[in-house]
Amino acid sequence: MTQIHITMGGSPGAEFSAHWRITHEGETTEHVEEHGTVPAEFTFKGTTLEGTVTLLTDDERLEVDIVKGSHRSRSSTQGKGGTLTVSAL
Repeated sequence: MTQIHITMGGSPGAEFSAHWRITHEGETTEHVEEHGTVPAEFTFKGTTLEGTVTLLTDDERLEVDIVKGSHRSRSSTQGKGGTLTVSAL
């Protein structure tokens, strides 16, 4: 089983919502974070991860860093309502 590590950074105290779908051996589980704040970290075990992250506060910056094995993905958005669709396949 592969470990998928997510680091949420950007403006300290920025608020976000996140919806993660983690798949392993054909089975999908979901993890919803309704009101998270930066900084935050999540670690899941699975083969794939898909997620949607939305910034909930004005004048803030949100950075999402995903590491799966030797692969790294980085995305960022700025301003209330900014939404990122991320994945680790």
